[in-house]
Parts: sequence; structure tokens; C-alpha cells
Amino acid sequence: MEYRNMGRSGLKLSEVALGSWMTDLKDSAAGAAASEMMKQAYENGVNFFDCADAYSGGEAERHMGATLKQFPRSSYVISSKVFFPTGPSVTQRGLSRKHIFDSIDSTLKNMQVDYVDLYFCHRYDTTTPLDETLQALSDLVAQGKILYYGVSEEWSAARINKAVGIIKELGLRPLSVIQPQYHMFDRYIEHEIIGVCEDHGIGIVPFSPLAQGLLTGKYRKGAPLPAGSRATHQADKQINALLTDENLDKVHELQQIADELGVSLSVLALSWILRQRMVSSVITGASSPGQLLGNVQASGFTIPADALERIEKILGFTPFSRHVG
Repeated sequence: MEYRNMGRSGLKLSEVALGSWMTDLKDSAAGAAASEMMKQAYENGVNFFDCADAYSGGEAERHMGATLKQFPRSSYVISSKVFFPTGPSVTQRGLSRKHIFDSIDSTLKNMQVDYVDLYFCHRYDTTTPLDETLQALSDLVAQGKILYYGVSEEWSAARINKAVGIIKELGLRPLSVIQPQYHMFDRYIEHEIIGVCEDHGIGIVPFSPLAQGLLTGKYRKGAPLPAGSRATHQADKQINALLTDENLDKVHELQQIADELGVSLSVLALSWILRQRMVSSVITGASSPGQLLGNVQASGFTIPADALERIEKILGFTPFSRHVG
């Protein structure tokens, strides 16, 4: 496993992280399997474990905390998030100072820790002044309950720039990391966000790097959905929307490149993301030890330049630009 600094901070993250968004905790057997996988990840060099208070109603936080407790606290990095409702009251949601302070205390209790390393705003809150949110997060850093804070989905380049401006004006602790969706079929951060992060030294830790499983190669054009796959049971059907003939044709071509390079399609897709120097770590999920160990192999793998050129032709992505005259 190789490690990268998170933006301009001194914190070093494993290039491949393990997330808990889709972790199966439906019964004791599933929980034991998830714990074993987390242990295997740690033993294979993964030091960054991502969570959120909204995952499984807090159970994911409790499970992660209980599992990682067997290892020295100083040897791993854990994250959680705040925004979504934790109860029926209007004060139990969003990014107000009250909800942030209440939520971090709940997270620390769930995880059985004194602090979390990274704390993300899970969404953008249009109902709370941005300076209130940033002041609250900065205060939590000062209190030692969190070490770094960042933002996740729905924070545009303009919102990130605005946040950085407020932080400088008020002398607050810096925004250190963002967690956007990023993969071969969703490259919106390449339009502006990567450049903004580079300007301000903000690390990037993408989630869903395998496009909900599309980039594992398990889905084939004209073939039935694999039994037990995410496309057969995921409630929000995100993966199903990606299973177009056009995308599956591209996956087939990408698989050929992976085969020529002697790696899995997953390794190709993850190392493609890691080609971006502002990416500090990719947050992966895994439902089996084989998937986990396969994903870890992406760390340190470099895609040859000619293969990168072929990948770009297959994907056909054009960054946004506007020319006058």
C-alpha cells in the first residue's frame, strides 16, 4: 500500500480506503463478515475508513468503532458525516451549529472514540448561513473532537470558493478535504472542482469510484443481472441508470485494456482515478475478501501513457469550456 498527503495537510491516507455506505449489517453473520473484511483491509495497509451517521441509522458507526477498537487509535483514520435527520425535530437535521454539535457527540459515542479524524458536511444546507456552519466546524477542531473537516456532495466550485473566502476572512481552521463522486462515467469534478482544490490545497477522496459496480465488469450487455448484485436490490437504482448499452459497450472496451495490462477492470478504474495528483485516496466498498484484496492492488499501479490515451478515446469526455470570437 502506498500513501498520499491529504491536500496540503500532513495527514497521510492509504491510496485505497474502505467505506461503509453499502456494508451489510442485517444480522450477526453479516456483521461478523464485515468486521473480518475491515480487519483484512487494515492488515493490507488500508488506514482510512469512511462512515456517516446516516448509514444504517448509526449502526455503521457503532460497528466500525467496535471493529477498529482492536487496533491502536493512532494507526488509522476514521471519518463521519453530518447533515441528514437524526430524529423527527427540525433541530435534528442540517448544518446548524446545534445539529453539528449534537451530531458529533453522538458519533463519538457510537464509535467509542475521543475524536474523529475527518468530519464531512454530507450535503449543502441552504437554510443555514455558511459562516455559522464553518465556525462550528472550526470550533470542533479547536475542541479536539475533529482533526480536519471537509464537504461532500452538492458543494460546487463556487460554494467551495465562497467557503474558503469566509474561512480566511474569519480566521477559521481550513477546509481540508472534499468527498465527491468521481469515476470514469462521472467526471464533473474535472470541469472546475479539481482546479479549485489545487488552488487551495484541498485533498480529494472520491466515493463510488467503480460507478456502483459498473466498472467491476460483472454487468454484461445482453446478459441477465448477476444474482445478488447491487442492480437487483439497491433501493435508489443508481446502478440501474448506468446500465445503458452505450456504457456497457465502453466497459467491454475498457476490459480489453485491463486484460492486456494483466489487471482487473477494478484496478484499472481505481488507478485511473489515482492518476490525479490531487486525489488523496479512493473510497471503495467490498462485499467479499476477494473484492477487497483486488481493490488494494490498485495502489501503486501506474497506467501506461498509451493505455491512458486509449481510455480517453473510449470515454469521450470533453471538459466544459466556452470560447467567444
